[in-house]
Parts: sequence; C-alpha cells; structure tokens
Amino acid sequence: MRRDGLEVGVAPDDLLVGDVMLVKPGERLATDGTVLAGHTALDVSAITGESVPVEAGPGAEVYAGSINGTGALEVEVTTTAENNSLARIVHIVEAEQSRKGATQRMADKVAKPLVPGIMILAALIAVIGSLAGDPGLWIERALVVLVAASPCALAISVPVSVVSAVGAGSRFGVLIKGGAALETLGRIRTIALDKTGTLTVNRPAVVAVATAAGASREEVLSLAAGLEARSEHPLARAVLAAAESVPTAADVEAVTGAGLAGTVGARRVRLGRPGWIDPGGLGAEVTGMQQAGATAVVLEVDGRVLGAIAVRDELRPEAPEVVARLGREGYTVTMLTGDNAATAQALAAEAGITTVHAELRPEDKSRLVGTLRARGATAMVGDGVNDAPALATADLGVAMGAMGSDVAIETADVALMGDDLRLLPQALAHARRSRRIMLQNVGLSLALIGVLIPLAFAGVLGLAAVVLVHELAEVVVIANGVRAGRSKDLRTITAPAGASTATPVTAGS
Repeated sequence: MRRDGLEVGVAPDDLLVGDVMLVKPGERLATDGTVLAGHTALDVSAITGESVPVEAGPGAEVYAGSINGTGALEVEVTTTAENNSLARIVHIVEAEQSRKGATQRMADKVAKPLVPGIMILAALIAVIGSLAGDPGLWIERALVVLVAASPCALAISVPVSVVSAVGAGSRFGVLIKGGAALETLGRIRTIALDKTGTLTVNRPAVVAVATAAGASREEVLSLAAGLEARSEHPLARAVLAAAESVPTAADVEAVTGAGLAGTVGARRVRLGRPGWIDPGGLGAEVTGMQQAGATAVVLEVDGRVLGAIAVRDELRPEAPEVVARLGREGYTVTMLTGDNAATAQALAAEAGITTVHAELRPEDKSRLVGTLRARGATAMVGDGVNDAPALATADLGVAMGAMGSDVAIETADVALMGDDLRLLPQALAHARRSRRIMLQNVGLSLALIGVLIPLAFAGVLGLAAVVLVHELAEVVVIANGVRAGRSKDLRTITAPAGASTATPVTAGS
C-alpha cells in the first residue's frame, strides 16, 4: 500500500479506511475498495459467481477475494478486513450454522415427552391401584404397563432407517451428513439453484462466431487464437480450444481493459471488446451475442473487422431435463446468481427456469433464501465460496462436490460427489422414500405402545407376552428400516440427444 508517500507492506488486518492499496497483476484483493487508477479484468467468481472476468477501471467498486488480471491497480480502501465481503460471508455462515444446530430430530420430538409421561402414568397406576385394591396386583400391573410402554422399537425406528438410507445414497454418489439432513431433504419443496458451476459447467466455451464477407469461421478463430496463445486472459482457453490451428503471433501487447494487439505473419491483428474495436457491419451480430448472455470480442485485421466471437459458460447437458423433472414432481425451482442479468436470463430460459434473481452478492443470496424459507422447506444448491451463506441459511444446503469449493462442501448438508446434476432429483426421490419409511416405523411403534398399554392395564397381557410382542415389533421395524437401503425405485434421466452420456446413476439393492 501507499502510506505517507511510501510503498509499504502491511497485514490485511492493519488496513484502514482511506488507505491506498497497490494491487499487482495476479494478486488477490485484501479488502473491499474503489479503484482510483488503472484498468484490469477481475476474476470475481469466488465472491459473486460471475463466470467471466469483469472489467474494472477508475470509480469501480472491487471486493476482497477478487483476483486481479493483467493490469496494476490503485484501490482506496472502503472497508476494513473484519467487515469486508469475505468476512461477511464467514459471519453469515457461522450464524446460520448455529441456528441449524438447534433443530430436533423426528424421534427426539416424540420421545422427549413420551418417556417421562409413561413413568408418571406407571407411578399413578401403582399408587391409585394400591389405595383402591390389592397393592401387589397393581404394582405388578404398573410394572407391566411400564414395560409395555418402553419405546424400544421407537428408539431404533429412525436410526436404522437413517443408516440404511445414508449408505445407499453414498453408493450412487450422494453424501448425506446424518439423519437430520436426510429428514429435511425428504420434505423439501422449493429449490434454489446457483448458476455458475451448478447449472453450468464453469468452463467458458466459444458458442458462436460471426464473420465478415470473405472471412471464414476457421480463419477468425485461428487469428484470434494466435493472439490468445500469448495471453493469460481467462477467456483465452476457450478460443484456443475452438481453433483448429494456432499461428505464431509476434509483438503481442495486452491493452489493459480492452484487448490484445499483435502481428500474425505480415498482418496487424487486434482482438478486443466492442467499443475498443468498432464492430462495424457486425454490430447487429455482436448485440445479439451480448443479449444471449455471451461475452463478445471483435477481431480486426489490418484495420478491417473480420469477425466476432461469443464466449459463454454453457449449461450442463442434463440441466434442462433435470429442471423439467423437478417441475413435474412438484418442486418450485428458482435461480440465484451473481452473474449479470442478461447472461442469467438467457441461460435460465434454456434450462426452463422462469424465476431468476441476478447480480446478487453472497448476502443477497442469503437474504433471498431466507425469504423462500418463510414460504416452505427450501434447499440451496451451489458450489462456490459465494454460495456458502445461502447454503447455510437454507433448510438444506446441497453442494456440487466434484467442482465445488471446500467451503461449499463443508457448509452444505448434502454433497453431490459426482459432477452430474442428475444426482439431485435422485437424491430427493431417495430421501422422500426414506422419510416415508421412517414415518411408517414411528407410526407403527407408537401404535404398538397405544395398544399394549390398555391391554397391560386391564391384565389381558402379562409380562412375558408384552416382552414377546416388543421383540417381534423390533424385528419388523428393523426389517422395514433396511428397505431404505434399497434403491430399486430410483429413476435415471436420459441426457438430451447429442450430449455426452454418463454412467447411469443407480445403486444396487
């Protein structure tokens, strides 16, 4: 940072509002601030989920955790380290996880009042019966009632189902963190989906190429790749992957916040954003690319526009069918993303999602999830640091495991360990079935107690008979609970035509 006219290094905790940070290319911003000087492209995916770099210049607000691109910046500090964007994420996650820790399990809610109530009932039978008749007879009946009301079957009804269901989930790639998470997963009705890395593959790719008269798609991509081969811009990988050949470029210069310029053979080539290069006759095509949610770059050769390239983070092939299936099964689906509104709306339309909230910061996602929770049990599905507050706020957080960040996986209650969104509806179906089995076991256990108590009180059943019925009931409850470990009725989804096929997601019985 610059302090008193000198450049000095300080710990992030020592930064004060008004200090000027000097951020070099490739460095991560230490706290929030406003750009005073310099132009660059920032990778803000960890904070907002924006899938492509964001241009930043004087006056732009920048956030802690963002990674600087190729330009040097001078940034005025606007927030101290303990209150910046990353710190707020931590505070929200800690507060919401504390709230979740107080939730009770299904069996606990039933057993908590049942056990002391039965003990009081047995004592009353013994005392009142002794006063009204034969003390020996009524004390014995009180003891038989106490045994008849023992919640043995109830005590194991949920745990055996949970163990079976969690084990089955792990076999088809879903990590469920305990019984409370399983029960909540089974009663979810609203699902909030993050965009980047959840609905999309989080790998920007070339989705369209527009060419001027006399130019071919291959020529435009090849010349662009020649410049991008000398660049560290995040979109360079997409252009290089799409090009069939990569010519050698010389004198390549990065123009911060604008694009690249260099020489390919004897031709002077420029590649950059519209505005730095006038798209000319391709203006309508460039506008269409941007309206479709893509990042457009224009290629100019020897002063003449040759083409335009659209780069976008594409939907997962299975995403539209997954969203359609969730809709058929009665779930309400919404998209929450920090990406820009145009990109979010375009991808949501392709996926079949009608409710979209875009340009959100982590605290905004958390707030919206809280609103959804007020309407019904809500799950949040995400994969990044920026999703952690929303994952913690939701009734149930679901992390995309293969591509997800450690923070998301740690915060979530359920992790989809395969990089396949089709695991989500399968996990929901599995949890619903498992929850039904749990309710069956709890209902059977309570019904048994309700029948045995009056029979024991009336003297119809003796101690041996009551014990025998209890043991048989426990066997039935265990056998029923083991059914939660079978996944025979889990359905697979067929990927759309032309999509890469994945291994069918099924589990053995």
